[in-house]
Amino acid sequence: MRAMPLRFDAADARWCVKPLPALSAGQKDWLTRGGSLTAHLRTLGRVEVRVTREAVDMPWPDEYAALGLAPRARAWVREIVLAVDGVPFVAAHSATPLAASHGVWQAMRRLRTRPLAELLYSDSGVARSALVSRRVSARHPLHALAARETPAAQAHHVFVARRSVFERAGAPLLVTECMLPALWSRLSRDPLMPETAVHLGRERGPLDHTASRAHHAPR
Repeated sequence: MRAMPLRFDAADARWCVKPLPALSAGQKDWLTRGGSLTAHLRTLGRVEVRVTREAVDMPWPDEYAALGLAPRARAWVREIVLAVDGVPFVAAHSATPLAASHGVWQAMRRLRTRPLAELLYSDSGVARSALVSRRVSARHPLHALAARETPAAQAHHVFVARRSVFERAGAPLLVTECMLPALWSRLSRDPLMPETAVHLGRERGPLDHTASRAHHAPR
């Protein structure tokens, strides 16, 4: 993956580069970590990819601009759950213009239970926008996706999510990742995992991500 100007931007009035001040330092750190989220989760345990839906569908209302699509244009949508040691930690939703799913991003249709990271981080022709994040209430369609993977007692929980646009040969792929309560519970029991310690200092190592902005934002 390389740094280069992108035509697409994941940010809008609600999806912001700087995480909300009310979030914990750990939440801000995970919302701003670049590189492969699957690789980060593997530092916590065995990761399983569960595909919950793959279909031609309309993008969500706040995805059209990020994908550069006209209203009511269709997209190829893939939804998965990332579980760690059998427990759902992340619900993810990816979308690319329908034409791109038959062209530049056609491999997305053949992933099955392999993580999307296999396409994104092994290709030097792929560029990534800034990560942006927001709170997700029941008014956003992502909430229903996350609530299905959450215990009933927490089904009305307000989640936090992040997203970014990957671009290859001028075609966008928007990836949205919603962190589930089980992830925060795990981190609260183990607040300074070895890999988290790396984020508190200078970024380095095999995950090949940009530095977390959580610990350097103005207070």
